[in-house]
Amino acid sequence: MHKLIVPTLKSIRSLFLFIAFASSLMFAGSTGKISGKITDASTGEPMMFANITIPELKIGAASDVDGYYVILNIPPGLYYVKASMVGYSDTKVTGVRVSIDFTTPLDIKIQPAAVSLKEVTIVAERQLIRKDLTSSSSTVNADQISSMPVESFQDILQLQAGVVVGAGGEIHVRGGRASEVSFMIDGISVTDPYSGNASVSVGSEGVQEFKFVSGTFNAEYGQAMSGVVDIVTKDGGSTFKGQVTGYTGDYVSSHSETFMHIDKINPFSVTSVQGSLSGPISLLSDRLHFFLSARQDNNEGWLYGKRVYLPNDSANFDSPDPTKWTIQQSGDGKFVSMNNTKHLALQGKFTYSLEGGIKFSYNGLYNQDTYRTYDYLFKYDPDGINNNYSYGFTHIGSFTQVITPATFYTVKVSNFHTEYKSYLYENPYDSRYVDPRRLYTKGAFSFHTGGDNMNHFYRSTDALVGKIDFTSQANRENLFKAGVEIKKDRLMLHEYLIQYDQESGWKPLIPSLTSTTHNQYDHSPIEGAAYIQDKIEIEDIVLNIGLRYDYFDSRGMVPLDPRDPNGVYNHTAVWSKKATPKQQLSPRLGVAYPITDKGVIHFSYGHFFQIPPYEFLYTNPEFEVIGGSLSSRMGNANLNPQKTVIYEVGLQQQVSDNIAFDVTGFYKDLRNLLGTEIHELYIIGDNYAKYVNLDYGNVRGITFAMQARMSELLSFNVDYTYQIAEGNASDPNSQFYNRQSLPPRADEVQVLPLDWDQTHTLNFSVNVGEASDWTIGLLGRLESGLPYTPEVQNLRIEFQNSGRKPPKYTFDLKAQKVFALFGMNYTLFLKVYNLLDTRNENNVYNDTGRSGYSLVSQYAGDVRGVNTLNDFLNRPDYYSEPRKVLFGFSVGF
Repeated sequence: MHKLIVPTLKSIRSLFLFIAFASSLMFAGSTGKISGKITDASTGEPMMFANITIPELKIGAASDVDGYYVILNIPPGLYYVKASMVGYSDTKVTGVRVSIDFTTPLDIKIQPAAVSLKEVTIVAERQLIRKDLTSSSSTVNADQISSMPVESFQDILQLQAGVVVGAGGEIHVRGGRASEVSFMIDGISVTDPYSGNASVSVGSEGVQEFKFVSGTFNAEYGQAMSGVVDIVTKDGGSTFKGQVTGYTGDYVSSHSETFMHIDKINPFSVTSVQGSLSGPISLLSDRLHFFLSARQDNNEGWLYGKRVYLPNDSANFDSPDPTKWTIQQSGDGKFVSMNNTKHLALQGKFTYSLEGGIKFSYNGLYNQDTYRTYDYLFKYDPDGINNNYSYGFTHIGSFTQVITPATFYTVKVSNFHTEYKSYLYENPYDSRYVDPRRLYTKGAFSFHTGGDNMNHFYRSTDALVGKIDFTSQANRENLFKAGVEIKKDRLMLHEYLIQYDQESGWKPLIPSLTSTTHNQYDHSPIEGAAYIQDKIEIEDIVLNIGLRYDYFDSRGMVPLDPRDPNGVYNHTAVWSKKATPKQQLSPRLGVAYPITDKGVIHFSYGHFFQIPPYEFLYTNPEFEVIGGSLSSRMGNANLNPQKTVIYEVGLQQQVSDNIAFDVTGFYKDLRNLLGTEIHELYIIGDNYAKYVNLDYGNVRGITFAMQARMSELLSFNVDYTYQIAEGNASDPNSQFYNRQSLPPRADEVQVLPLDWDQTHTLNFSVNVGEASDWTIGLLGRLESGLPYTPEVQNLRIEFQNSGRKPPKYTFDLKAQKVFALFGMNYTLFLKVYNLLDTRNENNVYNDTGRSGYSLVSQYAGDVRGVNTLNDFLNRPDYYSEPRKVLFGFSVGF
């Protein structure tokens, strides 16, 4: 179960046979294009057969009889473009920015040689609006990322308009659930279908461009309902570049009353070392380039426990006389981090270009993480919580061939593997596991005085993906794309709760697979997709029209009789059937209409489908039900795709040469969302919850974004989102939890604010300075309070989510100074996260709506034991991360 999964030769052969016979396939965009018109600077006449090239990439095109040209398949970045023609001086345009999936307009006027014999150099005009933007999206390039206080693409994502960070750190885009975002690297999906999270991470140092689509997205994107994150990683260039960066620091906070041990400063509590090297491999060919990077992060965390007890300690509180209590305390009293993390990331990318527009590339990424998740009840028994381990790798191979200057195709094959493990000791029979009865607390307001976590959890996901892309600029107006894709996943899970065998002398054992505390499965679902898309660029309008087809087969089993899900009651030999495959069509439409030379209206509409996370398809694979209560949940391999219909309309307007804004309104109709329904067995009183397509909701809102570059030394960006997110349930398990409560709660029959219904969100960034000398960057985020449900003694006193938590605000700072010495660049920098050391309240007590106090003391009575009531109610995990200060140094060439 726990060994690395390698695709079989048969599966690889099948994939390549499929690709060989596929007629037209498509991958999500990872390149852009440049187009424009070449004219005579003196007469304004169009120039035919002029040569327009991007020397760095060794690609180009020739202008047609009307002077128009187009260059396709350009990786995102900053380039210079050269225009040349016999009888005319060469013209060089610098600072041309290309972004994925967008057209960079570039009209060039060339001078007759009689007027100027020298090469003419022009600086490209900076684009503030995109005339081919048909739905909301944002791009962040490598230069912008380097000036921001961010460490990974997840940090960049949290700063985008329409993004809400939930109380547990989960990401919600425009009111959608956390699993509704698709993550892509170099045009290939790296979304883990089990959880909906990214299977691998890319550090900020390896990102060439970050694109985030929060509105409707084109037909080339699938398996997402709220947003798409598309990351293009860096390539090696024709010159050698290298950089080594390191930083160290700690949490510096004045809130020692909340965060245990926070006042003890250790300058090496948070450390990072990262390096990158890129350039040509000239020994083989000047057409072979590489980019390598490595990063190691260590963070001791900010949530500490105190080792008062050891897991094998025991306590006895049976006597009503406290003087007769027996409490064993074997701990050494040291402070122990309970949310420490270690992260390793490796990346290697190689590209090889040949004559005739042929290009090979390989990108390999590897992540490894070790961490612990804070468990409040183990505050004085910190050695009893589990250790978590995860690692993942991704291989992406790509082959591109240019058929004509206006047509190319790309073949991509990828394989990713991700694995997660959670346990205290790797060996389930480890003698250090203690009797489960030692995991004891005295009453509802007491910490553990011994014992340990007995859970073992293992899971892995493997995905083999094959795609081929065909792209053609059929004529001046039509950019045509079409394609299909196939993906085969393999998901394995093994979980159990260690028990103690009394008969063999209280030794740990693994329960049998027939036990409700032991589950195991191995599933291999299949996905397929086909789509066609046309980007029509006419002088006065841009249209994105597409149609997508998706196919999914869970290849799982579902019970024939919901009242006897595993055939035990009726003693049936055949009690299950195969799940039926799912299919759907998704139309997409986007329109951009210029109303002036500096203003563009855009409108978009689309249907978006997504299979629920596989976690909910395969839960409880043996269909076991715990008798006597509602304690069991059951997966459903026959779940239908969740559905979202999105409408969006917006305006881009350039106010001046340095200022532009975008205002967009949107509406989302959410249907077939994941929920639960309760089933009763033939044995009265035995119930279970089954996952079904039950929940629904709607989201509406408006975003305003403005960018301004006031001078060469000052720029700022600001975005504001007003949003209302409503639905019948925030959690797929809501009905299950409602029925479990005492007394049981009624299910909601009306739409209510969802848990992430953040009405107001304001983000801003300010950058001051010159990148080659010194810069100061400040990021700010202000958020209105998230909903909570007012309760007293676990009884609701108002409607669900009718209360509001306090608002939150956070400021992050990065300041750096660059020195040039002996051909090298040296940079000193300071990063401060949560600059003002704000205690933002992520979670609150439901009886007060605040993190800092509760009404429990008014009805809990006399709480006597190993801790006071105030100690128990002091919850550091209810607050956001305290101020973190990092000092660093980098050297590069």
